[in-house]
Amino acid sequence: MTPSPPATRPHNRLLHPRYWPAWLGLGAIWLLARLPYRVLLGVGHGIGTLTAHLPGERRRVAERNLQLCFPQLSDGERTSLLRATLADLGLMLVEFALAWMGSDRAIASVPCAIEGLEHLQRCRAQSRGVLLVGAHFSHLELCARLVSQRIRIAGMYRIMDNPVFERAVLRARLHYADAMFTKDDIRRTVTYLKRGGMVWYAPDQDMRGKDAVFVPFFGIPAATITATHHLARLSGAAVIPFFHRRRDDGRGYILRLEAPLENFPSTDVVADTARVNVAIERMVREAPAQYLWVHKRFKSRPPGEMSLY
Repeated sequence: MTPSPPATRPHNRLLHPRYWPAWLGLGAIWLLARLPYRVLLGVGHGIGTLTAHLPGERRRVAERNLQLCFPQLSDGERTSLLRATLADLGLMLVEFALAWMGSDRAIASVPCAIEGLEHLQRCRAQSRGVLLVGAHFSHLELCARLVSQRIRIAGMYRIMDNPVFERAVLRARLHYADAMFTKDDIRRTVTYLKRGGMVWYAPDQDMRGKDAVFVPFFGIPAATITATHHLARLSGAAVIPFFHRRRDDGRGYILRLEAPLENFPSTDVVADTARVNVAIERMVREAPAQYLWVHKRFKSRPPGEMSLY
C-alpha cells in the first residue's frame, strides 16, 4: 500500500535555477535538524521572539481568530495569547525540521509520554482500523513521528505547491509512516483502514471543498470537511481523538489517545462532523497558544453572511 518514494536523483526540472531557493531552504532545514534537541528549542524560541513582534497578514489573521474564539478574554489576555501564538511559530519551524530531517537517534532522544495506547491495542485485537483525528498544532508533524515509534501509522496530506519540498517531505514522511495518502485518495485509504491500518489526519482547516458542512467551532459556523464520517462509514474504522501538546517546562511532549467516539458514525453526517469539531475544540482549549491560529479557519461563510476577515 505504500506509494513508491520519489527517485533518489531529482528530476532535471527540479534543478532549474528557479528552484535553487527551495534547495537552499531544505539545506537549512537539514542543518537545523542536526542540532541537539535543547539547542534546537533555543533556536526556535529565538526565532519566535522575532516573529511575535513582526506585523503582517498572519498576525492580523491570528488576532482576528482569537477575537472570534475567545470573546470572554480581556484585551490584555488576548494580546498575551496572541504573542504566545506568534512566538510558537518559531518552535513550529524547528519542530518541522526535526520531524522531517532528524535522524532516528535524534527522534528517540526527544522526551515523550504517550497515554491511551490501550485503546489502540483493543482495536488491533479486533483487527479494526483506526482514524486518529488530530488538529493543526505547531508540533503535529513531530508528534506524528513520535507516535510512529510505538505504532505503525499512515497519514493523509495535501500536496505541497513547491515540487522540491513536495518530493523531499514525502520522502521524509515515508521514512517513518507506513503509507501516505493524498486527501483525494479515498479508495486506497479505505482499503488500508479495512485491513486494520491506522491513519492520522487533521480535518480542522477550511479547504473550501464541496464535501464540507457548516458546524460550530468555538460557537462559530465553520466549513468542516465530512471525511471523518465517510471514512468511518466506508471502512468500519474506529475514530480516536489524538491530542498532543508541548510541555510548559520544555521537557518534551505529551501525546494522548482517547477512547473511540461512541456510536460513530451515525446516519447524520452533520451531527457527526459537529462531534469531531467538539473534540478538536476541546483539544485546542487545553493548549491554545500551540494551535495554528494564523490559518483563516472561518474564511468560508454560510450563504448571506459577510466575511469575518
